Amino acid sequence: MVNLVHYNPIDEAFDDLFPSFFMRPVKMKDAPNVQIKLDVKEDDKAYTVHAEIPGVKKDDIHVSIDGNQVAISAEVKNEKEVKEGEKVIRSERYYGKVSRSFTLAQDVDEDSSQAKYNDGVLELTLAKKTTAKTKRLTIN
Repeated sequence: MVNLVHYNPIDEAFDDLFPSFFMRPVKMKDAPNVQIKLDVKEDDKAYTVHAEIPGVKKDDIHVSIDGNQVAISAEVKNEKEVKEGEKVIRSERYYGKVSRSFTLAQDVDEDSSQAKYNDGVLELTLAKKTTAKTKRLTIN
């Protein structure tokens, strides 16, 4: 039986012109795969956000609020050294930054909001900003 393969000469031309341009980044074997995973819940008064950021120190996490937009970023630092007696066999370092931003349906009251970090989970309690009721003006 014959296997048919679609041949596209344009793909081959780009591969010849730019051999290393389209290379994918290389990921180290033991490099941590840190992503910020979110759970967002809402009630009448606030949003509750649970963000999983394992292996990050509390001081390396930053949260910023601008109206109804929330941004979470963290510096990831990982150093690993394997020794055999006094001789270093392998030494690896990984430094990087992860971030996640999202938009909520209502503006956040920054002064009433709180953040806690425990066991790799950042918990944000983002109080909703009270909206001023529209006032009807009487015309004289």
